[in-house]
Amino acid sequence: MKWPTFGSNWLLRPSQGLIYDRQLVILALSLMIIGLIIVSSASIAEGINVGNDAFHFVKRHGVFLVICLIVSAFMLQVPMERWQQFNTAFLIFAIVLLVLVLIVGREINGSQRWLPLGFLNLQPAEVAKLALFTFLAGYLVRRQDEVRGQWKGFLKPLAVMGIVSLLLLKQPDLGSVVVLFVTTLGMLFLAGARLSQFLSLVGLGVGLLVFLILSAPYRMRRVTSFLNPWEDPFGSGYQLTQSLMAFGRGGWFGEGLGNSIQKLEYLPEAHTDFVFAILGEELGYTGVIAVLLLQAWLAFKALHIGQKVLLGGRQYEGYLAMGIGIWFSFQTVVNVGAASGMLPTKGLTLPLVSYGGSSLLVMSTAVAILLRIDFEWRRDNMQARQRELG
Repeated sequence: MKWPTFGSNWLLRPSQGLIYDRQLVILALSLMIIGLIIVSSASIAEGINVGNDAFHFVKRHGVFLVICLIVSAFMLQVPMERWQQFNTAFLIFAIVLLVLVLIVGREINGSQRWLPLGFLNLQPAEVAKLALFTFLAGYLVRRQDEVRGQWKGFLKPLAVMGIVSLLLLKQPDLGSVVVLFVTTLGMLFLAGARLSQFLSLVGLGVGLLVFLILSAPYRMRRVTSFLNPWEDPFGSGYQLTQSLMAFGRGGWFGEGLGNSIQKLEYLPEAHTDFVFAILGEELGYTGVIAVLLLQAWLAFKALHIGQKVLLGGRQYEGYLAMGIGIWFSFQTVVNVGAASGMLPTKGLTLPLVSYGGSSLLVMSTAVAILLRIDFEWRRDNMQARQRELG
C-alpha cells in the first residue's frame, strides 16, 4: 500500500515510524463533530425564524466544516519556513482587511465586523489573530536579545499589537483585543521578557481595560449585569440569566439532545456565543466536563508541541505553537466564563465548536499549522538519526 505524499515527504510509511499526529487530528475532529451536533440542535428555532428552514444554519455549518477540512489539507502542505518568510506580509494583509471592514463592512447588532463575500461573511478579526501571532513568533526569533535586554525590543511588538487593537476597537470588538493582549503577553513572557517589563505590561493592560469599560456605557452595562444579572433580568441581564437557566435545567446528565427550552428564542445567540449553555442544558454537567477536557487537551497538545520544538532549537515553530495554545485556551476560558456568568459577555466563539465560518476556518488552519510543526520536527529528527546510523 502506498501512502499519499504532499510536498516533500509529508507522509512516510508507518514502518518508518513517522506520520502526522493522529491524537491531535482526533481531538480537533471530535470538537468539530460535537459543534455540528450542538449547533444542529441550538439553531433550529433561529433557522425557522431567519430562513423558514429548521436546518438553515446546520447546512451552512456543514459546508463551513467541509471548506475548513479542504483548506486544512492544503495548509498541511505549506512548510513552516514559508510562514516564517511571509509572516510580515500576512500581518499587512490582515491589517488591510481590518481597514476595509470599517469602510465597506456589514453591520450586525451595532458592530461592523464582517466583510460580505457571498456565502461567507469574513470576520477580519479572526484572521488578524493568527496573523499577529505568526508575526510575533518571527519577531521573537529575529529580536530575541532585544526583547530580553532592552525596552525597545519589548515595546515594538506591543506597538504593532496596538495598531491592530485600535482597528478592532473601531468595530468595536473588545473581546478580540483582550485575546490578542493576553496571547502577546504570554508569548513575550515565554521569550524571556524581564519580570519588570511583564508586570508593567500587565498593569498597563488592566488600566486600559478599565478605561475602555468606563468610557463606553454599553460595556459598563455588561460589567454591572455580569456582577448581578438578576437585578435587571429582562434588560441588561437578560442574556446571562437565560444562559444560567439553561445550565440549571441541565443538571448532571442534561435534558437530552434536542430537548433544550432556552434555544426556543429565549436565549439570544444560542448557536454562536452561547452554544456552551445549550450544550450544558442538553448534555448536563457530564457533557460540559467532556468538552472542557477536549479543549484543555487540545491546548495542552499545542503547548507540548511548542515546548519540544523549542528545546529542539526550532524557535519560530516553538513560539508559534505556544501562541496557538495560549490563544485556544484563553478564548475557551472567556467563552465558557461568559456563558456561565464568571466573566462579562465578550462575544467570542468556543474554538472549533461554535457556529461561524471565519472562526472555524482560522482555527482549523491553526490546528493544521500545529500538525505541520510536529511533523517537521519528527521528520528532521528521524533523518538526523538515520544519518548518524548510516
